[in-house]
Amino acid sequence: MSDNPQKYPQVVLCDMCTEEDRKPARKTCMKCEISMCVQHLQVHLTTPVLLQTHPLTEPMTLGGATKCPQHGKLLEYYCLDDMTCVCVSCAIEDQHRLHNMKTFSTAHKELMERLNAEQQALLVKTDDENGSLEKWEKSEKEKLARSSVRLIEAVTSLRDIALTSVQSSVSARMVSIKTSKTSMQAAQSEKDTFRFLQMHSQVHQDVEKAKAVDLRKGLEPGSDRDKLVQEIRQNGEKMVKQAGQFWGSLLTLVDPENHQELVATGSDLIFEPQVFGQAMSLSEDNRKIFYNQWLGECFATLLLRSTKSVTNFQRWVVSLSQDSDWTIGIRDKQSTKNLDTKSGHVYALCCKGNKLSSLTTPKYDDCSDASRPQEIAMLKPKKQTTVFSALITHEGKNGDKAVPRPEKVEVFWDFTASSLSFFSRIGQHQREEIITIEVSLNNWDLVPFVQLQKENSQNRPQQQWRCTCGKVHDKRHYPHHTSCSCGAIIGESCIIEMLCELQ
Repeated sequence: MSDNPQKYPQVVLCDMCTEEDRKPARKTCMKCEISMCVQHLQVHLTTPVLLQTHPLTEPMTLGGATKCPQHGKLLEYYCLDDMTCVCVSCAIEDQHRLHNMKTFSTAHKELMERLNAEQQALLVKTDDENGSLEKWEKSEKEKLARSSVRLIEAVTSLRDIALTSVQSSVSARMVSIKTSKTSMQAAQSEKDTFRFLQMHSQVHQDVEKAKAVDLRKGLEPGSDRDKLVQEIRQNGEKMVKQAGQFWGSLLTLVDPENHQELVATGSDLIFEPQVFGQAMSLSEDNRKIFYNQWLGECFATLLLRSTKSVTNFQRWVVSLSQDSDWTIGIRDKQSTKNLDTKSGHVYALCCKGNKLSSLTTPKYDDCSDASRPQEIAMLKPKKQTTVFSALITHEGKNGDKAVPRPEKVEVFWDFTASSLSFFSRIGQHQREEIITIEVSLNNWDLVPFVQLQKENSQNRPQQQWRCTCGKVHDKRHYPHHTSCSCGAIIGESCIIEMLCELQ
């Protein structure tokens, strides 16, 4: 095994020794432009004129960099204003004559002292900022803890008020029942016929009032309660959304690399169908894909086209159905009309069944060299390789790490770095990286694409209708349609589902 050349640097040999017996150099004379061993160095060290006018440095291989490119003279001074090495003519005659000039040794000493001072100042600044951040973090944690306590107290108070109100209402209704019970007991204990008949009228009124009491009024299920629950849910969702937006904006401000606010990144992107099943349909704005399960199989290959100019990168976010297979990435534009992802040049993330995997095209030699046509003709495309695979079920098997199935996938195509990154969007503002793929440099015309495929459900028995609010209705009881408690009509007219949306 060969040694690392950086670990063992090249030895500079004496230029004055004979070729047969060249010894390692001890110093290099910048003016004479020679390197000398201990023996040949003695003349420079013992001659006063040479010692004063010939600068010596550590052994080095001299080249054109030691002379001024303008005057051809030895570089002997350092200009602190322009931070460059100059010769004596530059220092006296040209643009550097009024600048702060130093000899190499003096400049080295001053710059080293300045660098040490800047390093010390940077350390002090870092310590101060770390201390400030720790104080800020402690303060924010205390505020958050107090806010959490107040929130819990407010919710508990609302619960107690609601329960007290219900108890008061029920207690008020119980008065009539207790009154009737007391009247009936008094009448039953009365032995005198006349007095009993006089009491009977009042007892009858008390009993009728008690019979009219409904202790469950306002507590039974029904449209009024469902409406109230729906209002509470909607208002709660608004509060959560507002809190999420605030939290996301704060994370984006303090940590923009790992938390990006979901702005309209894909507002200039639209779908262009290449292969489209008859059961598929496209929204008017070309940003949503719908599927009618009664019209045939679900399959589609779509290109993503930007209505604006793209510079150094392209980023898009796709919202996906949870029960369909999909492939997202970039591929050769000439092969986009083929549903088979194993053909053409593809760099993509694929979700099929309970597996998440990436598809990549192997690297090819640069085919732009026209001087090697025979070699280029012999190049044969290799099979695609799967470089990443993970379960996406909620429970891992055989010790595999399970990851949730992405609902929103963000794709970042960096043209400069030749990389394609996939992220799983978490909520509104956070994301987790799934995988980054290296894109080989070639002459192929790569374009973003989305491929969708879903098993045909036309012949499968469907025993349930599922409303958009999440409630499930038994189709056997409502063979054609029914009304959900949320107000939506569920049935054969609602068999269209959205599979994909650009965001």
